[in-house]
Amino acid sequence: MSTALSAPVNPVASTEARAVLHNLYEISGSKIITGQHDYLESPDELNNKLKKQTGQHAGIHGYELGAIMNQSPTEVALQRQKVVNSAIAWNKSGGLVTITNHQSIPGTCQCWSNVQKEMSQADFDKYVTPGTLEYDKLIADMDEVAGFLVKLRDAGVPVLWRPYHEMNGGWFWWGKKNNFAALWNIMYDRYVNVHKLNNLLWVWSPNAPTEWADPYGLTYPGADKVDVLAVDIYGNRYLQEYYDKIVELAGGKPVAIGENGEIPDLAVLENQPKWAYMMVWGKMLNENNTAESIHSFYTSARSIKRGTVPLTLPMPGKAVGKNGLVAEYYDNKDLTDLKETREDANIDFNWRQSSPTAAVQPDTFSVRWTGRLWPSFTETYTISTLSDDGIRVWVNGILVIDSWYNQSWVERAGTISLTAGQPVDFKVEYYDDTSGAVAKVMWSSPSQAKEIIPESALFIHK
Repeated sequence: MSTALSAPVNPVASTEARAVLHNLYEISGSKIITGQHDYLESPDELNNKLKKQTGQHAGIHGYELGAIMNQSPTEVALQRQKVVNSAIAWNKSGGLVTITNHQSIPGTCQCWSNVQKEMSQADFDKYVTPGTLEYDKLIADMDEVAGFLVKLRDAGVPVLWRPYHEMNGGWFWWGKKNNFAALWNIMYDRYVNVHKLNNLLWVWSPNAPTEWADPYGLTYPGADKVDVLAVDIYGNRYLQEYYDKIVELAGGKPVAIGENGEIPDLAVLENQPKWAYMMVWGKMLNENNTAESIHSFYTSARSIKRGTVPLTLPMPGKAVGKNGLVAEYYDNKDLTDLKETREDANIDFNWRQSSPTAAVQPDTFSVRWTGRLWPSFTETYTISTLSDDGIRVWVNGILVIDSWYNQSWVERAGTISLTAGQPVDFKVEYYDDTSGAVAKVMWSSPSQAKEIIPESALFIHK
């Protein structure tokens, strides 16, 4: 597999997003990740029902951010927040997240009739032309949704982002437009370059090219803006030509079933092995499938369920190990009276006046964290700390921050050159004197926005 081909189209995609895409490449041709969609108003209903029926969780949980029932802005915000909360919990449990957005015509009632409302080419052109009132409404709607995706980014949740799906059909306002790529590119630029949504993998999801939908290529934004090509298939029409044509257009990128009513028969998957994942749409789980077909699919050795196979593989070059750091807590300031050893996800603590563990006192304690650090880019990284009191940091055996004295909420920084995919030793020591305790360790680089070093970039030696 080419490293260049398997890299996300966003050159500064998060380590979590890179790991998910890598996983899709790895399973292509041999496995398929199971998926189930839930509605905005009830983001866990169908996935919970599936678990009760099969005893298995789907590998991918499909969510919706589009409001279609004329909800008030307050109600929409509450429902979207519930989606965010569910997606974070799902990700922490080892599942993948994909999100769809049935967007109403920008600036209109968030109603199903305004999602499916017919729009002329001339009117569509106004929405993708900067400087128009329509364009401003489009950007405002995009920004509103981006606010919830930012919450997922900040929680370290990678998202298979699936906007403006079935664009080769005529049933949505964005469908069958000769310049659909302009709409796609506006969102891509806005979300990547303005909102820094580096946790997104970009999923282009046309309808199968039936008698009601155009051939794939007419609305394809291009290989430089798409990570995954996912076809929506209904009516059990898993025609070989639909599969062959999307595989050809993908040019080696992962292909998937973006939505389906009927679960694909295992015989179909033998002839169409490159589908990396699928997602049953909402209530069609039971409306379009028998209990026997659901059971057969979910018990198949080919199907990946949540918890049966790792869904976020380590990136190439990352040694096998558990994410996080080994943390040693001492009941004095000089790292000699060891009381407790545990695993911490990362270093992002504000203990205030409290003790970090019942084993040590609230004041005059110290901590040593050790593990390995996995960089995503071959660049000079800035390592920074925020502490109250002393802190020092070693990266690859080099002391990059040495601030071992009493201080209150002081930020320090040091730099070091790192190589993408080459893990290095990482050690942090900290002590608290009195009156508050804070320890945070961050990183940044030309391609990495400043953030707390995430759990996904830290791992423990086995």
